[in-house]
Amino acid sequence: MSLKIKSYLVFLVFLISVGCVPTKQFEDLQDKNDECQDEREILKGENKNIGVENTELNAKVDIMKKRLKDWKEDSLERETKLHSLDIKYDKLNRQYDDLQEAQDQLLSGNISETKKLLQELQNKQLGIIEQEDQLRKLEDNLRADQYKLDKYKNELDEKNARLVELEGILFKKDSVVNALKDKVSNALMGFTDMGLAVEMKNGKVYVSLDEELLFKSGSTVVDPKGVSALKKLAEVLEVNKDINITVEGHTDDVPYISSSTIQDNWDLSVKRATAIVRILMKNSNIEGSRILAAGRSKYQPVINSKAPDARKKNRRTEIILTPKLDELFQILESN
Repeated sequence: MSLKIKSYLVFLVFLISVGCVPTKQFEDLQDKNDECQDEREILKGENKNIGVENTELNAKVDIMKKRLKDWKEDSLERETKLHSLDIKYDKLNRQYDDLQEAQDQLLSGNISETKKLLQELQNKQLGIIEQEDQLRKLEDNLRADQYKLDKYKNELDEKNARLVELEGILFKKDSVVNALKDKVSNALMGFTDMGLAVEMKNGKVYVSLDEELLFKSGSTVVDPKGVSALKKLAEVLEVNKDINITVEGHTDDVPYISSSTIQDNWDLSVKRATAIVRILMKNSNIEGSRILAAGRSKYQPVINSKAPDARKKNRRTEIILTPKLDELFQILESN
């Protein structure tokens, strides 16, 4: 509010307070008061505009201050970079001067020094050439070794493949032997209490028959009980055509008293084996090429003792059943 307006208002209040102001004079004062009010409103508007402009100016000042700050920081960064470039420039200048000096010394050097340097350079080149030759030789040796390694690897792969094949054949053979043992055991089950035993060892089936089941003492004629057992066994062997049959006769260590038909334990063991072979082949389709008759005499005892029970166990006949291994032998021969 201006000073003029304030003065009129004070005067107006004074006149009202004394209560003795003329009408004409009061109206004049009223008009002046209205003018003051209008002027006051105008001034209020101007003051508001001035406040807005002041706010805008303050915002622009803040922006300018920020820009000034950024410029100062940028200027400081540029000054730092410039200083760093000056240092690098000085360093390059020194390096250039050093190189220039070295070049001047080299150019000003004598001929012998130049020849010496050239000779050293030539020696180094010769050394490099020699090293390259050695490197090429090493590479050739490495290629040769790699070729051998690849060859050995291929051979190893082939051997591994054959080994897998052999393992398959052996597994098949073991399966066949196990199945054969079960079949033989089932067929001869009724004779186990008469001195007959079936077992598997070394990949073969062994049918062991005591002397008392097959022969009388010193005889080569098979007892009827033994004939029955052998016929049962023949029925199994007849249908298992991939089985080779070895019949081995065994005696004890008591010397055999020679007779007109048998000379000694060798002769007795062999003739007992052949007698059993004839029974196996009689009335069966077992091929003779599958059977081998052999006599062991006293030289493979079950129990190495002179006791009567031990000698009784040693007097036996063993029928050894072996799967044919033609396929396995072919692989082994190819190796």
